[in-house]
Order: sequence, then structure tokens, then C-alpha cells
Amino acid sequence: MIGAFATWRNEPITFAQTDTSGTTVQAANYLTMMPNREGGLFSNYVQIGLFAEKTGATTSTYGPQWSELGENGGVTRAITQGAGGNAPDRTNHTYMLLRQSGGDQWDVLYDFNNVGTTTGQLPVPRGSANRLDIGLEVMGPQHLSIPRIDSRVQYMAENKTWYRAATEDVAQITSLPKCNDGGTAPYCFTAQLAGGTSFEQWSTSKPGATQLRTSPPTDTAPKNRSFTDAVPKVLNGVNQAALHRCLAEAPDTCLSTVPGLARCVRTVQLCNAAAASTASRPASSQRSSMVAAEDIRQRAAVSFGVPVHRVQVNSDPGRSSTDVHSEAGPVWTVESSAATHGLERRDRTFDGFRATYSASTGRLLHACWGQMCAR
Repeated sequence: MIGAFATWRNEPITFAQTDTSGTTVQAANYLTMMPNREGGLFSNYVQIGLFAEKTGATTSTYGPQWSELGENGGVTRAITQGAGGNAPDRTNHTYMLLRQSGGDQWDVLYDFNNVGTTTGQLPVPRGSANRLDIGLEVMGPQHLSIPRIDSRVQYMAENKTWYRAATEDVAQITSLPKCNDGGTAPYCFTAQLAGGTSFEQWSTSKPGATQLRTSPPTDTAPKNRSFTDAVPKVLNGVNQAALHRCLAEAPDTCLSTVPGLARCVRTVQLCNAAAASTASRPASSQRSSMVAAEDIRQRAAVSFGVPVHRVQVNSDPGRSSTDVHSEAGPVWTVESSAATHGLERRDRTFDGFRATYSASTGRLLHACWGQMCAR
């Protein structure tokens, strides 16, 4: 396969309002492509998805990001382009990975616009099988609650046509017991595969502890985002009004129903004018004051598995020097030369890391570990 395409809503995630210092508490609903499987479970891969992290007793961050794991390290980047990506408002969003026609690297698209390109993926012998994953991953399950997330996925074959996987080719894995099969909250998942002979939808959720379940979100109706005359009627062959309607109602059908979209995506042009014209602001994680440097240092030490005394943080928040969005505002940058597992779980260690966090929200904007920091 040479492409993967997934959709789901920005569902609200509830975190415990308690101090969990020293513990990483986060949730991710993701699409992962493993292009070259010669390394087995430890192969390089590309991942894009929605990530939420508890950053303090009463604070958290929420938004899309993408990551690449290479032979000698990895990199993670927040996606700050797009409309409403950081709002848990149940709006639909799309996630896509496309192999470049002229090489072995992959383009990363969010809401049908390009947001990045890999640099460290291995060549894929034509005709060899790729591995494609979608799913929900949780760290610190006792401290969070996740409502049902309905994930849909398609893949692009070598003939540049999109397909749904045959159900018989889909494997289901749950690392915690199922809630209706011996598992009890908060240490269980609900999971259901839908579809006939073709895979259609993977629905997952995770109940929280009792005190979390008693305070559900007060407004769970999907929001409709505005569509103004400032957006062109047609952009790079894509009917923008049709795209707007499709994203709101049935995003997994947009490639076949929106005039011009499939061609625009294949050529990795700007396809979604509304998303390109709006910076994705972290409204759900705004603070009234700057995040303390020591808080960032402690979080980074836990996330990267490095002793806190081996982590350095710049003395004053400055502008980001990485390729994150220009509207990121003041940032804290931390780094260490200590051995680290990075933001991955391949049972490997690398020399050092560098990470940039928003000084106003605490959101991770960019991180690299190992030799990927030199790219």
C-alpha cells in the first residue's frame, strides 16, 4: 500500500483533577503506518493522530500531532495548522499518510492539507506488505476517562485507488481486558469492530474511575464551524463548499464525493482553504500565566525517562527555532545528553533529546531524540 486515510471526531477526554506528578498521563487515538517491516515490532514507522496529556493537577493539553521513528531516533511535531484541531468539540478531522511517488518518504496530511514529510523511512520493496494500525492508546488509565471514538480507515493500493481492508485481514488487540469480558473500570477498554466482509469502523472507549464518570461533558453535540465568503469557491480543483459539508457530515466519503479532492490529495497540493487560513489555537488548554520552567523540566524528565538533574531548560522563554507554526508564541526549550528511550516504546535507547513546549499552555510542540535531532 502507498497510502492510509483515517477519520474520527475530536471527542472530549476527562482527566482526574488530582496531582499526578512523576506519572505520564495521556491518551492518543492514532493512525500508524509501518512501511518496511523487516525490523518486526521494532521497525520504523510514521504516526499521526489526536493526543491529550495531563500537564498538572487541573491542566491538560489537547491537539493533533505526528511522529516519525527512524533507525537512530525519532521526532514528534504538533500540528498547529488547521481549524479547531485543539478543541474537544466533537468535530470531524482527517488524518492521512501518502508515500511520495519519487522515493521512500511519506507526506503527512491533516484535514487534507500537507503538514510535513518524513526524512528517515527505509526503502520498501514493491509488493511487500505494509502494516497499518488505528487505535486508542492510554498511559495512566486510572487518571482519565475517554468516551467512544469511532475510527474509520482506508488504504491506497499501488494503483492509487482507495480501498477498505477485508475484515478477515484485520486483527483486534486490546492490552487491557474488555469491560464486558472480565475487565473493570478504570482498567478496561470497550472495543467493537463494525462491518461485513470489509472493515468499516473500530469503536473504542475507556471508562474512568467513579469520580470521573460522574462528571461527563455538559455539551456533546458536534459543532459546525463557520464557512465564510473569504474562502474561494474552488481551490486547486477542489469545490470548497462541498468539502466543508462533507467534513461535517461524512469525512470518510470525501475522497469519492467532493469534486477534485482525490486528485488534489494525490498531488499533495493545498486542498482545504478553510483549514489553511485558520491557525489552530489551543483554546482548551489556555492558562492565565506562563508555565513554570521547572514544571516543564520535570515533565520532560518523566516523558523521556531521564534523571531530572540531567535536563537543562533555557533560562527565559523565547521564540521557537524549530519548524513549528509561527504563532506558537513564547516557548521553553529543554535538552539533555543522557540516554533516553525518547517518546517511543521500542525498548531502545538513544543519545540525548531536545524538546520545545509552549510557555503559555505547556503543549509539546516539537521533540527529537537520538540522531534525528541532527536532521
